[in-house]
Amino acid sequence: MPSKVENWKSEVYGSEIREHLMEFAEEGWDAIPEDEHDAWFERFKWWGLYHQRSGQESYFMMRIGTPNGVIEPGQLEVIGEVAKEYATGPVDNPEFGEAYCDWTTRQSIQLHWIKLEDVPEIFEKLESNGLSTQQACGDSWRNIVGCPVAGKDKHEHIDAWPVAEDLHEEFKGNDDYANLPRKWKVSVTGCDQGCGQGDINDLAFEPAEKDGELGFNVRVGGGLSRKEPRFARDIDVWVPPEQASDVAAGMSALFREYGDREDRFNARIKFLVDEWGPEKMRRVLQEEFVDFELPTAGEDMRDQYTYNAGHDDGHGDHVGVHEQPDGNYYVGLDVLVGRMGADDTIELAELAEEYGSGEVRLTQRQNVIVTDVPEEDLDALLDEPLLEDYSPDPHPFMRGSIACTGSEFCSLSITETKNRQVRYARWLKDNVELPDGVQDFHIHLSGCTASCAQPQIADVSLRGMKTRKDGEPVEAFDIGLGGGLGEDPHFADWVEMRVAADEVPGYIENLLAAYEDQREDGETFREFIAAREEDALQDLATAEETSYEDPYMHNTKMTWYPYAEDDDMNASPAPTDGSGQPLATSDD
Repeated sequence: MPSKVENWKSEVYGSEIREHLMEFAEEGWDAIPEDEHDAWFERFKWWGLYHQRSGQESYFMMRIGTPNGVIEPGQLEVIGEVAKEYATGPVDNPEFGEAYCDWTTRQSIQLHWIKLEDVPEIFEKLESNGLSTQQACGDSWRNIVGCPVAGKDKHEHIDAWPVAEDLHEEFKGNDDYANLPRKWKVSVTGCDQGCGQGDINDLAFEPAEKDGELGFNVRVGGGLSRKEPRFARDIDVWVPPEQASDVAAGMSALFREYGDREDRFNARIKFLVDEWGPEKMRRVLQEEFVDFELPTAGEDMRDQYTYNAGHDDGHGDHVGVHEQPDGNYYVGLDVLVGRMGADDTIELAELAEEYGSGEVRLTQRQNVIVTDVPEEDLDALLDEPLLEDYSPDPHPFMRGSIACTGSEFCSLSITETKNRQVRYARWLKDNVELPDGVQDFHIHLSGCTASCAQPQIADVSLRGMKTRKDGEPVEAFDIGLGGGLGEDPHFADWVEMRVAADEVPGYIENLLAAYEDQREDGETFREFIAAREEDALQDLATAEETSYEDPYMHNTKMTWYPYAEDDDMNASPAPTDGSGQPLATSDD
């Protein structure tokens, strides 16, 4: 029997949701029948809207998709203006203020505290400037990801941006691929860094050469969530750039027809690859979904992959100043945990116009890149005060920090994340010396097992949990070590369970001390972890309290907003009307 979500989708889904969404927006929050909330909230995702969690009723997160992370000239200013005008909530965040943009690990943008009544105006402003929330969420093609400097990178074998752009144009709003069993994540990589992270996508195009021609090898079935991570598997297919769209159509149609629509927990294509194996995936793709002969795989470039590969390569995350093939430069700026204030976003847009072409790009490490800066303007850009907060030369603990949305807004998250990772990074920077030669150290903090912060591919992986300390329930994290991508990707080994959140910095301090004391000459952290058995990893370091203080140890999931002075659920102003005024509820 189809799942309840499939039944909802069979009634209304895809582009037709928009008409209903606009009607609800005109009439207000109360127009959504209470017994249909779950159904409509599931459908709204197709247009980029997630309802926020308990205590924040009537408020939504809005996701804007930017294919391959490309934000065209003029668009960033619009995004900042929308954030400033429409994404201000009833309580300020103590680290980030009243309005901000979140850059995501899939090169998209998230805004919070969006009111349903404002959606039509926001859509009009976005769409008139070439931006859209369409299929930014939901059971369909998601935002296409890839190398954030495709077409502007000296390290690329093939410019993947035209392919990513073509996939975006072909499959966004395409009714034939609008209703899939679950989300469909696609990566296109053309460079030798491997920064498209194809290994953790449902469908990945990776650079490869066949018979002297450059194109892409195809891998299928990657993903991180549900404590069942998979690396995408090679199905022995090579495609030239002009046929990538045909193969992508065939593979997503295969998923549409054969993916599990009865059990949503089993509905990702990684589980179909588990069941069928790569050989059957290729055979069914060829026999049923592609009308030309699929070439066998070419010679891939994975042996050149440097992105998150466990060693310092000088350019893998694109932070810093880098020369483009045309002689101009791009400048990658570190955005701690991917969150930038609305005013700062607008200022960055102005700097991109003043010093570059106006184009800005987003990375899968939650950072931003200003492109097309002439050499003679570099010093002036680097002297801008904004770059003191968003540095092109950050400390490794700042550079390596990633965090998901967390219990601030997300109904799935078990713990607070963004503000906590900011505090972790600052404390580590001020109190912990990195071992000699370590310039790149990744700490990914995810509030639950959904893995939005991609914790399994970090040097130190943090996964939100709960534990008890001094007899009281507190927020905690499972700790994993040694994850990463590159030529030989590896998922983190989970070595410590349910470590109290205020003891995590002490664990990392002791871990790095053990690494410095025990490592062989030149041994990277990832090599150091890989060389040890499970028992040795569990004995490597201990968690302990330090001078670090954590204000979010209580159960933030049970607050209406973790940073409110009175954060009890009963103190919530939600639900509110289009002006942010509390609405009467049945309990009033």
